[in-house]
Amino acid sequence: MRVLVTGAGGFVGSHAARQLMERGHEVRLLLRKPLAREWMSDAEVVLGDLGDLPSLRKAVSGVEGVVHCAAKSGIWGPLAEYLENNTMGTNRLLEAARQGGVGRFVYTSSYSVIHSSESLAGIDETRPYTLDPSAPYPYSKMLAERLVLLANNPSFKTVALRPHLVWGPWDPHILPRLVERSRKGRLILFSGGPYMIDATYIDNVALAHRLALEKLDEGAPVDGEVFFIGQDQPQDLNEFINLLLASVNAPPARRTVPPGLGRAAARVLERVCQALGVRREPPSTIFAASQMSASHWSNLDKAKKLLGYEPVVSVAEGLRRLGEAAALRGYAVGGRK
Repeated sequence: MRVLVTGAGGFVGSHAARQLMERGHEVRLLLRKPLAREWMSDAEVVLGDLGDLPSLRKAVSGVEGVVHCAAKSGIWGPLAEYLENNTMGTNRLLEAARQGGVGRFVYTSSYSVIHSSESLAGIDETRPYTLDPSAPYPYSKMLAERLVLLANNPSFKTVALRPHLVWGPWDPHILPRLVERSRKGRLILFSGGPYMIDATYIDNVALAHRLALEKLDEGAPVDGEVFFIGQDQPQDLNEFINLLLASVNAPPARRTVPPGLGRAAARVLERVCQALGVRREPPSTIFAASQMSASHWSNLDKAKKLLGYEPVVSVAEGLRRLGEAAALRGYAVGGRK
């Protein structure tokens, strides 16, 4: 199948694109600027942007499927920026794909669209959205997911995936933050656990994207559906963070604070930054504090049954690979292959 992958310069998009290529699919990459990465030499590259509808029309021309991984990530910043990139950008891509005769559309959503400050243990896809615009990233992703699912029809089949806390070598998001703070002695965890989470190794996330695209092509009953994607190995968040740090030879987090105190401090820090017009992310945010002081993991039965999804890389193997990458290429944190 000829497939367009957006966000191929990023963590999830690059792995999804490479796995599709290894499977024999003909892959086109939508990039904002040229990138000198060896694996991209086997793919077609189109320069464009989610904000530019003409470039999106060019990117989707002649493709049969779209895997949309591009997004503005992070947990801090103006809501308008997240809406423009994640919600409106997705809407423009949907429009271009439909007009261009594309038949299949796989969207990288996020577990955080149902994010809550309360513990969520073993939930399934019937859990309602959290409609909280004060958390701009999950709010913008939630709106985009709704657009994708509403766009589903017999001639334009769509599916949304919700991977949870994606990690692995060259992760530019989670691990760099943890390593930087641990090295400076500023990484503080929350007492009162265990807080069970199901962080997902990157290869398993890429596998879910390939399976979703191929199931749409086969006519399996997955169109218009949303799927949680996880590791299927819930574990204590604090323990997992220290396992990640140990794998890249970073010092462990040793300090803990009560959840109530940590969340209150994050609320104050956010309000101060907002009052002063500070754009830089504060040391702690309400979203991050609530994520680190509550359990959140999901039931994967739907993905297993309809997508045939089963994680192929265990936590232990993922940590081994992360450690190996760190030994070979420094800390293997936040870089690019």
